[in-house]
Amino acid sequence: MITLKNILVATDFSECSAAAVEQAGALAAGFDASLHLLHVAIAPLHEPWAGDAPGEQFVHVVRRLESDALQRLDRVAGTTALPKNRLVLATGWGNAADEILSYARKHQVDLIVCGTHGRRGWEHLLMGSVAERVVRLAPCPVLTAHASPAAARRAIAPAIEAGAVA
Repeated sequence: MITLKNILVATDFSECSAAAVEQAGALAAGFDASLHLLHVAIAPLHEPWAGDAPGEQFVHVVRRLESDALQRLDRVAGTTALPKNRLVLATGWGNAADEILSYARKHQVDLIVCGTHGRRGWEHLLMGSVAERVVRLAPCPVLTAHASPAAARRAIAPAIEAGAVA
C-alpha cells in the first residue's frame, strides 16, 4: 500500500491551481498526510520595477509581496478543511519548476500535485510548462490537475472507494 506523509502542491492562485489544491487536500486528508502549499514568485531582480527601486524600498516591496503571498496561501489553506498542524505554507523566489523541485527534495515530499493550464502550440513554446518540467525531473510521483474541480473529485473517488485511501 502506498503511504504519503508529505504532499506538495504549488499554486499560482489560478483556477487550475485551485483544482490541484482540492485534489491534494483530499489526498492529505485520506492519508493523514501533511500538505505543503508553495507559491513561487519571479525572482525580484527580474521584475521591471526592481531597477528603479532604492535599496530600502526594494526590501520593503519584497517583504510586502511575500507577506501578501502568505496571506493568500492562508486563504487557500482554509479551503482544504485540514487542521492547521498538518498545513505548511511556504513561498519562494525564482524559476517555479526549479523551486518546486528543490522544495520537494529538501522536505522529503512523497507526492507533488501540480495544476496544469493545458497550453499548446505557440503559447506553450513561449510560456513553457512548469508542470511538464516538474513531471520530468521530480524525485517523487507527480499528479497533474486541470481546472475542473468536479473532475478532481471524480479522479479521487475510485481510490477512496477501493480503500486505497484509509
